[in-house]
Amino acid sequence: MSRELKLGPAAQKVLLLLLTGLALGLTRSPRQYFRILKNFQKSWKQIDHKKLHRVVKTLDAKGLIVAKSKRSYVQISLSPQGQKWATRYKIERMKIPKPSKWDGQWRIVIFDIPEERKKARDAFARALKNLGFYQLQKSVFAYPYECRKELDIVIEFFEIKPYINCIAAHKIDSDIELKRYFDLS
Repeated sequence: MSRELKLGPAAQKVLLLLLTGLALGLTRSPRQYFRILKNFQKSWKQIDHKKLHRVVKTLDAKGLIVAKSKRSYVQISLSPQGQKWATRYKIERMKIPKPSKWDGQWRIVIFDIPEERKKARDAFARALKNLGFYQLQKSVFAYPYECRKELDIVIEFFEIKPYINCIAAHKIDSDIELKRYFDLS
């Protein structure tokens, strides 16, 4: 995935909408199905449909989507490269829901990613910081709320699962700074 490829907000939105379709096809939960559809409808209303045609042509030319003309419509799907890009945009926008009450557990992420995967290591650390994790040490981050689903998405995206350990702990020595950082009593 080349970092040189720049996509505007409309192209990013189209990729995310197509990724939503993929998620819809993979979900088994009716509740999740309707949640995805609700978010899809909001996003669809925000798209300038005149611009959409140009964006689809651009994404097709860049190999991020596959567009096939049918009799009365065009079938559009994400290419493997497009899925990767859409997931990247999803990760950049991802937020971890904050519950009303802290359960008293710390989620600790420890990683030892080899030097030959330095770019993935640095990007993973940036992603953890963007999600709100506190950096305890160079390769050790902590977070006070349930975040396994979000972590799994990020870990899978960077293809670094063998190098990551996730721990739930009731106590961290000297966690005063952590509690202050996360505004916990």
